[in-house]
Amino acid sequence: MTAPTITEADLRAAVARELPRVRADLEALVRIPGIAFDGFDHTQVERSAQATAELLRGCGLETRIVRAGGQPAVIGSRPAPPGAPTVLLYAHHDVQPTGDPALWSSDPFEPVERDGRLYGRGAADDKAGILAHVAALRAYGDALPVGVVVFVEGEEEYGSDSLPELLRRHRDELAADVIVIADSVNWDIGVPALTTSLRGIVNAFVDLRVLRQAVHSGAFGGAVPDALTALVRLLSTLHDDAGDVAVDGLVRGSAAPLDYPPERLRAEAGLVDGVQFIGTGRLVERLWTRPALSVLGIDAPRTHEAPNALVPAARAKVSIRLAPGDDPASALAALRAHLERHTPWGAQVEVSLEHDGAPCVIDATGPVFDAARAAFRTAWDGVEPVDVGIGGSIPFIATFQEMFPEAAILVTGVEDPYAAAHGPNESLHLGEFARVCLAEALLLRNVAAAR
Repeated sequence: MTAPTITEADLRAAVARELPRVRADLEALVRIPGIAFDGFDHTQVERSAQATAELLRGCGLETRIVRAGGQPAVIGSRPAPPGAPTVLLYAHHDVQPTGDPALWSSDPFEPVERDGRLYGRGAADDKAGILAHVAALRAYGDALPVGVVVFVEGEEEYGSDSLPELLRRHRDELAADVIVIADSVNWDIGVPALTTSLRGIVNAFVDLRVLRQAVHSGAFGGAVPDALTALVRLLSTLHDDAGDVAVDGLVRGSAAPLDYPPERLRAEAGLVDGVQFIGTGRLVERLWTRPALSVLGIDAPRTHEAPNALVPAARAKVSIRLAPGDDPASALAALRAHLERHTPWGAQVEVSLEHDGAPCVIDATGPVFDAARAAFRTAWDGVEPVDVGIGGSIPFIATFQEMFPEAAILVTGVEDPYAAAHGPNESLHLGEFARVCLAEALLLRNVAAAR
């Protein structure tokens, strides 16, 4: 294959030229509150899809909006030059709800720059991913060295329920040699990363009942249990005294030999003074390759409304993050068995699945991954990229692996550890974003040369 004629200097100049317009388009996209959750205005998700489609059409891609019973996704494509590979570029245009607006320092949907960071919901997760693709495409103009399919999902934050059907319906047009998923995080500001493992997830409801109805706490307390006390005792069995998950049958693995400084983790997590880490082993193992179990919520009377009565039933929502190599069905069975075995005082307990997603491991070896690392090394001025795991879950990556088994999957970072994705004051480091855009442009060039 003839080597690409566009030079590194050409790409640097082209990306630098495009960045002001890319940022303006990112800010316009952030202003659209496209939240796919129930109870929100889904016409905004439609607006977001339309705006995304216009961005891709502006890059010369044949573009359309598609759906499979859920929120709208966008597909844009341009065929490969003769003999060149095709690269699928993934991102999502929907965003998380903002939560309490009082916790934001500025309007979540009015982007604001402070100290080199662009603040706004979706600025990092994952509208930056969309604009990184756009920046790379604009940098090449009509001289793209590879075929491109851009697939921008519209309900990733809400669970990607329609994604498998979308992939089945559009499998042929989405087929690619390389898949770039721009929805992860770099190791640090100034240190790029490839994500090579992600935990899976099992979210479940635990319903516990001890009484047919509430009864007087004075008349019956002392002999008759209440559901909240029983539920608290049951939930306390999910961890041992060190804070490790105590559910038998969950997979536990080892992680890459990276040092995660405790003081950095404390700062990134926002731990208050005096709070200790839980669990044992290296921090990267606790975060990436071992199960984590959290109680996300409890349905119970609110304190200022609670009468002097024994609560007859209570519900908790629990979440397990599964280590790579585990299986959601077997993890749910292990959780159910544990809870049934440890339920106190003969209470009735029922465990029901809310949703789940498989973990994944990516074998990041071969010429495509070498091409990606070379692109990162150049964009970050010689800094060596690292392979990282992610404690969070992106279940659809396993779906991509299953449906496109021959494709090399690159999970790249558009965020940094301080982006506060999903939280208040989400932000994008603008200096890092410029490197991300250059890295993707270089990646396309390197992939064309490597295949």
